Amino acid sequence: MNALRHGFSIGIERVEDEFFLTLKAKGKLTHSDYLAITPVIDSALSEVKQPKIKALFDATELEGWELSAAWDDLKLGLKHGNQFIKIALYGNKGWQETATKIGRWFVAGEMKYFDNEADAFAWLNE
Repeated sequence: MNALRHGFSIGIERVEDEFFLTLKAKGKLTHSDYLAITPVIDSALSEVKQPKIKALFDATELEGWELSAAWDDLKLGLKHGNQFIKIALYGNKGWQETATKIGRWFVAGEMKYFDNEADAFAWLNE
């Protein structure tokens, strides 16, 4: 029996009011994946008055979202979008670059697509 693996892994580093967030998405994301990840992000950001977030999003194993999970993603972006100063998404599928362009509508900071992690990381640290 093959189990379908999906969900997020997350890393959060904080230096005063700056956050460095790393996310890796795997499989087709579900509503329950967002129920698990949202409180972690909310809790980390609640401790700082005006957090400034740089995020590295690894979408190389992302296959997409269930409809309810896409809605959850939008809500999370609307809630914290003004706290992100840079988001680098790296992936390996054409639709991911389009998704990055759409995501820019909901984020106050810069958002850019990359096809490799090294370039994405370098851009975040400029």
